[in-house]
Amino acid sequence: MADTFNALVLNKDDDGVTSAVQSVGLDDLPEGDVVVAVDYSTLNYKDGLVLKGLGGLVRNYPHVPGVDCSGVIESSDSADFAAGDRVVLNGWRFGEVCWGGYAQKARVQSSQLVKLPDNISNEQAMAIGTAGYAAMLAIMTLEDHGLTPDSDGEVLITGAAGGVGSIATAILANLGYQVAASTGRAETADYLKSLGAVSIISREELEEAPKGPLGKERWAAAIDNVGGPILANLLTAMKYHASVAAVGLAASAKLETTVVPFVIRGVNLLGIDSVMCPTERRVVAWDRLSKELPQDKLGDAATIVGLSDIGGYADDILAGKVKGRVVVDVNT
Repeated sequence: MADTFNALVLNKDDDGVTSAVQSVGLDDLPEGDVVVAVDYSTLNYKDGLVLKGLGGLVRNYPHVPGVDCSGVIESSDSADFAAGDRVVLNGWRFGEVCWGGYAQKARVQSSQLVKLPDNISNEQAMAIGTAGYAAMLAIMTLEDHGLTPDSDGEVLITGAAGGVGSIATAILANLGYQVAASTGRAETADYLKSLGAVSIISREELEEAPKGPLGKERWAAAIDNVGGPILANLLTAMKYHASVAAVGLAASAKLETTVVPFVIRGVNLLGIDSVMCPTERRVVAWDRLSKELPQDKLGDAATIVGLSDIGGYADDILAGKVKGRVVVDVNT
């Protein structure tokens, strides 16, 4: 086992947060019963915040970000995992309260790991990543509340060109749902249609508030990645007893609405927690991803970058300019 390895390390001083690829050692890593030789991580919205020192997600420096990773177990003191097992890790505040995936090795608790299904490669696991995992959790939660492919109406995805939205669109279309994809970037319409969306809805349309507390019943279900006014307007346009799965709050965490959609139409607002999700549900989510996400869609949805390239993408992901997934090859 190599004594040192490369990692993207953040430091903070009076001038702000800086990042650089540095050589670190196993003794620098947090405690854990498993050491993973990391192959890939991803760049998510939270990673963008951490790289810019925003959001208060990281309080201790130096720090290695990266909220997920895939790789091979190098050593294990756990009865549940052995050297050579391929694994994926996301959630558990990995890359926030402890060092994360932007390093060639990670020491973690075995309870945080899920064995990868045989038909998902380590690279594909991060093309799916936390975003795809969250998308599957959202779909599972909507199904728990009665959504089926036979439900009347379209399922709306907001922020559809992003990581969660892209993969949710591909999965739902593959399962036979009618997907309406909303985006603020008209140039992504063909991309979203290639993932299976049957209609494209402009962000401007969703930003138009109804004249009263309720609008026309329109959506059979929705996965919202935006929050703020769009989520508030969306709630007024859901069909009777329809559900909205709220995954991200990229626009705003503030929600100005009334109880009318919930009382008069029985709308369900469902929060998706991908951080502390029970292991049993994680295993089901990854198993379903291995079977229900068309693997041929991942190539179009993923961009591969190296450790030293990450910083250049942080501004773009925070500004909503990234299409699909950014996969980080930590060994380049």
